[in-house]
Amino acid sequence: MSEKILDGKKLADLLNAQLKKKINQSFNKTKIQPILATILVGQDPASKVYVNIKHKTCADIGINSVMVDLDETISKKHLLQKIEEINNDEKIHGILLQLPLPQSLRGDTEEFLERISYVKDVDGFHPINRGRLFDYHEELSACTPKGIVKLLTHYNIELAGKHVVIVNRSNLVGKPLVFMLLKRNATVTVCHSYTRTLENITQQADILVVGVGKAKFITKEMIKEGAIIIDVGTNRLDGKLCGDVDFNNVFEKCGLITPVPGGVGPLTVSFLLQNTYYAYKNQLNL
Repeated sequence: MSEKILDGKKLADLLNAQLKKKINQSFNKTKIQPILATILVGQDPASKVYVNIKHKTCADIGINSVMVDLDETISKKHLLQKIEEINNDEKIHGILLQLPLPQSLRGDTEEFLERISYVKDVDGFHPINRGRLFDYHEELSACTPKGIVKLLTHYNIELAGKHVVIVNRSNLVGKPLVFMLLKRNATVTVCHSYTRTLENITQQADILVVGVGKAKFITKEMIKEGAIIIDVGTNRLDGKLCGDVDFNNVFEKCGLITPVPGGVGPLTVSFLLQNTYYAYKNQLNL
C-alpha cells in the first residue's frame, strides 16, 4: 500500500529539518530571528486549530511566531490600521491574515490582503506577488500549490507533457497552480462548478488535483487507470477527516495518491515557513 502513497507528512518533516538548519545558520550570522505575525480576527474554531499548528511548527524550526488576536467586532478601519502598524514594524518579516474573516469583514477581504506589504506577504496573495507568478516567479506565492509541485517533483513525477486536470479555480490553489505547472511544461485543464460532464474531463487526467470541499466526491469511475491523484480536500465525515477523493474506492485504480490527513496539508504549512524565511532573507539582504 505504501508504494502508492505520496507522503506529504514525511516530505514536510524533511523540508522543515532542512529549513531549521538554514535558519540557525542565518541567526548565527545576524543574531536576528525570523518573525511571523499571524492576525486572527474572532474565535473561529477551525482557524484557531490551523493557527496553532502553524505556531507549533514555527517554534520547532526557529521562527518566532507572534499572534495578533483581534475581536470579531473590530471595524474595517481599525483592522487596516493594525495591518499598517505591522507593515511598519521592521522586526516582523512575515504577515499572515487568517481566513476566513468574520462575516462583517469578509466582503473586504481583498482590500485587507492588498494592504499587507508585498515583501511580508507570506501567503502570496498580494497583487504584486500574484502578478510575479504570472511571469513564473514563485518566491512569494501560494503555499498549497508550492507544496503540490514539490511533492510531485520529490517523487520524480515528470510534469512536462503531462495532462493535469485541476478541479478548483480558487486564488489559494487552482489559479496559482496553473502557472506553476505551465512553467514546468504541463498541459493544464481547469474545472469548476459550471463545468459540464466533469467526469469526461477527469478521465483524461494523467494527474488529477481536486479541491471542491465535498467528501469522497471523486470515485474510480471518474479517473483513468494509473492516474496520479492529489487530494486537497479536508472534510469531516462521521467524526473523521477525509478528502474530496473516495480513497478506498479509487486506490486500486490509481497510480499514486495523497492521503488525507498526511498529504498536502503538512506541505502547505511547510511552505508558509519557507516563504517566511525567504521574506526574512530578502528584508535583511542575506
